[in-house]
Amino acid sequence: MSISLTANAARHVNRYLERRGKGLGLRLGVRTTGCSGLAYKLEYVDELAPEDQVFESNGVRVIIDPKSLAYLDGTELDYTREGLNEGFRFNNPNEKAQCGCGESFTV
Repeated sequence: MSISLTANAARHVNRYLERRGKGLGLRLGVRTTGCSGLAYKLEYVDELAPEDQVFESNGVRVIIDPKSLAYLDGTELDYTREGLNEGFRFNNPNEKAQCGCGESFTV
């Protein structure tokens, strides 16, 4: 089981945690929603839950709940800029299809 961040994603997360002044890392998960069934969710973590799985990549802790781990195993999180748009991009080998709007996916 593994989750990784690119150097760009790690820099972005570290800058945000520094500005925020607190935080243990980034929580990556999935939730049921959208036309394809699942959507990614990201949030900064101040406390770990006992069931959390913790991975470290490029100096950043990535925290995942056990339910989400089955959908996210092998995922690489990147941070990209394309023109005026910037944001996280999920390179998930488990993803079979995305909805037309790009907000949800299926495995």
